[in-house]
Amino acid sequence: MIVCHCMSITDHDIRRAVDWMRAADPQVLITPGKVYRALGKKADCGGCLPHFVETLRACDNFEVPMQLRGLRRAMTQERHHEGRRKGN
Repeated sequence: MIVCHCMSITDHDIRRAVDWMRAADPQVLITPGKVYRALGKKADCGGCLPHFVETLRACDNFEVPMQLRGLRRAMTQERHHEGRRKGN
């Protein structure tokens, strides 16, 4: 099924790119931009991105590496305790 009409990207292309990236580096954080680059293409109008991301999430090899899970939560908690207090 075609996911991106502008660049003629199919769901099969996305799955192959994800599999290739995961095989090359098991710790890679896969993003839509990296998939476009792996396919030698770039986003044009962006209308496909919701379906593109949905297709990415459905891939068997699309998962956040274990050591990167919860990273955003840890970073925001760290920032919360830094800096000046409001009274200063």
